[in-house]
Amino acid sequence: MEALNPENVLKFMGLVNNLKHSSRRGWSLINVENHEQIAGHMYAMGMMTFLIGDDSNLDRFKCLQLALVHDLAECIVGDITPHDNIPEDKKHALEDKAMKEITSHLGEDIGSMIYKLYKEYEAKQTPEAIFVKDLDRLDLLFTAVHYEKRDNTPKRMQEFFDNTEGKFKHPFIQKLVKALIEYRNSPQKVQETLANNSIIKE
Repeated sequence: MEALNPENVLKFMGLVNNLKHSSRRGWSLINVENHEQIAGHMYAMGMMTFLIGDDSNLDRFKCLQLALVHDLAECIVGDITPHDNIPEDKKHALEDKAMKEITSHLGEDIGSMIYKLYKEYEAKQTPEAIFVKDLDRLDLLFTAVHYEKRDNTPKRMQEFFDNTEGKFKHPFIQKLVKALIEYRNSPQKVQETLANNSIIKE
């Protein structure tokens, strides 16, 4: 492995650190208070890669890597949402430029590896990239339900469910989404979960 310049590594760490303090703007735009930051979303996706069993055809480590880099460009460009009315090709160009800047601080070996992972996720062609996109959408829906229950605003986040309907590819993630929707539609289950001090409760 090539030697890394400490100053450049600190620059990279500074950029990554931005994600811990950068809002997931979709929640801001619909006035959800005390909502997650970008790094929290990426961490949740990373944790969900442990759902992959040892007997799976998916590469668990590759999925973890993809989850950790998929929104990395947002440390420079921010969380661009459809409400910003930025054409998709321009959005991708901005994010691609950001990723080249971010990875330039890490040398040829590591920088190229991270950039290739980002491009793999963006292409959505490999089984791992497709699975991680499922995790991206699953975390969105899970978080939406959390805010609905926390703020006592039933079905307020319906647009996210409408926009992702039919887009999940992996059978197990489809089952999780079905279970989440059933939970969302059952006030009794909500009360039981809150009473049992589950992860949904504040």
